[in-house]
Amino acid sequence: MRIRNVLHKGLRRLIEDDDASGIQAAIAEKLRRMISFLQDMEAENELRTVQSWKAHRLTGDRQGTWSLFVTKNWRLTFRIDKDEIEIIDLDFEDYH
Repeated sequence: MRIRNVLHKGLRRLIEDDDASGIQAAIAEKLRRMISFLQDMEAENELRTVQSWKAHRLTGDRQGTWSLFVTKNWRLTFRIDKDEIEIIDLDFEDYH
């Protein structure tokens, strides 16, 4: 899937320029693998194939947003535009 936009500045630099300076060094490679997977993905049901990412949809005011486990406190979150088959509002969030 194509990534339409990235909210987190450090994650955007990692994707666009392969510059990990805005990301914790210990997880940069994991994020690269995750982003690669998302870009190669053809359908959202593929998200659940990597069990260690604990892929799930959020509820409440964030209903429809996907969350993927990166570390104990950090998650990749995004929505999927099913009409355009794109990932939108990709973010790297501290949950705590």
